Amino acid sequence: MRVQLPEFDIYAGIDWSGAKGDRHRGIAVAICKAGDAAPIMVAPPHGKSAWSRQDVADWLLSESVNARIFAGIDFAFAHPFCDIGAYYPDVEAAPTTPRALWQMIDEANQDKPDLYGGGIWASDSYGPFYNAPKQRGARFLSRRRQTELVAASIRSPSPTFNCVGPAGVGTGSLAGMRLLHALGKRAAIWPFDEDGNKSLMLAEIFPSYYFAMAGLKPIKGAHAEAAFLNKGLAYFQSQPVPDAYRATGPDADLSDAMISAAALRALAREAEMWIPGYEAAKEGWIFGVKAHKA
Repeated sequence: MRVQLPEFDIYAGIDWSGAKGDRHRGIAVAICKAGDAAPIMVAPPHGKSAWSRQDVADWLLSESVNARIFAGIDFAFAHPFCDIGAYYPDVEAAPTTPRALWQMIDEANQDKPDLYGGGIWASDSYGPFYNAPKQRGARFLSRRRQTELVAASIRSPSPTFNCVGPAGVGTGSLAGMRLLHALGKRAAIWPFDEDGNKSLMLAEIFPSYYFAMAGLKPIKGAHAEAAFLNKGLAYFQSQPVPDAYRATGPDADLSDAMISAAALRALAREAEMWIPGYEAAKEGWIFGVKAHKA
């Protein structure tokens, strides 16, 4: 299968947050320009000390007016579907496509500020499927998307219905799905959209996977240091950050954004990375995870 590789001016890595509130120290944004220059941090707008999720949406749309941007964001773009043929089995009128899923989650959180998604836990129909803070749903299962199963040979993220604990990606994913719904048709969302004419393309990323690809384990804050990050950047054919670099964020979040921006730039040059597994139409796919070969 021949794949025409898209070309971009900017590659953005975004470490995301699903936390309550309207400013989030856990959000970090980094960009790489085409070529091999080291990634650089993008400061929060308006002189703020931290990003809001809406800031991220506004920045993506603003920057893509004059540049073609490939942005990777660290959350799951959908829930598991193919394992049992449904996101929410036995729920009448439950969504059956990613866009319907995003819309449902957005509608369930209309009174929640800054794209927060935790309001879904109060739903009688959908709440039981989540392991939420102070509320382990009776129908919660540790289900996995196909991209997570394939990624497991290197590193796999937490199940998307898990919204508890430091590894729980669910809360960020709920907020992220609201972001995808809000951006609507103003962005191409990989791998669901085939419109290559949009100046903004979004993809799901997993920063720890990119460190693992480079043979690195970012434990105990090791990735906060320049020397550690630069080993990962070198793997993705990127110039290093200065020796004085030290990551910001409660979990060295800036380094996650930096490695992701460099990984996107390098991996986007490989045709096979643009061919997700057949399950991706329902479940999404982590960019950089090679699908099973036929």
